[in-house]
Amino acid sequence: MTQPALDPSRTPTLVGRSSSHFTRVTRIFAAELEVAYAFEVVPDLRSVNAADYAGNPALRLPILRTGTTAWFGSLTICRELARRAPAQRRVVWPEHLTDALTANAQELAVQAMSTEVTLIMSQLAGTPKDDAQLAKPQQSLLNMLTWLDDNVQAARARLPQDRDVSYLEVCLFCLVTHLEFRKMLDTTGYRALTAFCQEFGQRASAQATTYRFDAP
Repeated sequence: MTQPALDPSRTPTLVGRSSSHFTRVTRIFAAELEVAYAFEVVPDLRSVNAADYAGNPALRLPILRTGTTAWFGSLTICRELARRAPAQRRVVWPEHLTDALTANAQELAVQAMSTEVTLIMSQLAGTPKDDAQLAKPQQSLLNMLTWLDDNVQAARARLPQDRDVSYLEVCLFCLVTHLEFRKMLDTTGYRALTAFCQEFGQRASAQATTYRFDAP
């Protein structure tokens, strides 16, 4: 899967980091939907200047700039990418998950991604891993991974079989592979999640968006 040629007059700019799982969600969607984009790196995640996040007042990434408009957050960006896709794709969005199992899987996948960010930012701030304030998010992350590992196969089985891509599966893939990339914990014990990532990782969109640390 090759990225379409860039047209400076129409090409949106994705603001994020190659090491970010939330950013990778949008990059996978862009590849799956064949939407070209320019990429701009946020240099320092410790910055408290909204200008470094393309004006996002939450001081978070990713952001998609389309002309004078900015779209904040992975899900919002993925929806805009779908609107820009040259051909219609069968996308399973969170609102399509109307049973408890799949809806809870989506919620926990995103919550786990956010919890990991909390732990990473604590590391950057020099907070010891055994700090009492980190006990709850650390246990929360483990609990969520266990639940997702126990339920990922059943949840995927309930997704439409004719889908091209689902937001749930992209989030799950980006979460689990990011935990390994950042060495937050060993995920090999989560066998169902590991098997899923091995399968999903064969997609061209996954292979084209591997994690790496951007040069300073």
